[in-house]
Amino acid sequence: MAARFFDPTGARYGVPTFPWRMAPDGLATRRQLRARGLRPGGQDVAAQVLWFSRRYRRKGTSPIRVAYLYRLDRAKPVRPMTPAKWAALAKANAAQRVCTECRRDAGYRIPTSLGMCVTCADAPQLAA
Repeated sequence: MAARFFDPTGARYGVPTFPWRMAPDGLATRRQLRARGLRPGGQDVAAQVLWFSRRYRRKGTSPIRVAYLYRLDRAKPVRPMTPAKWAALAKANAAQRVCTECRRDAGYRIPTSLGMCVTCADAPQLAA
């Protein structure tokens, strides 16, 4: 199966392609870049990793998974958070803690499945 996804020249897939865990050094996924404090910085995809996954076949999607790789030497540092971004993030998180029923701060993020705090969601069951 690994030989099926090995195309370092990009002749078959249009971009250099490697099997799972066989990508050359100097390339990283977005998550790997972020773990190093980097971002792609506008560069094009340098290569890709393909692998077969039985898990996603059951969901009706293609069983072939892809992860795009970017060059480490062209990556740029992550932009720092500004005070305005911190304030916007705090405001968004606070809005997700306010119950739509009782209008109180629940102290935790309200589950979207309930749409209200756990106390308000359980109130009809406790009244019965």
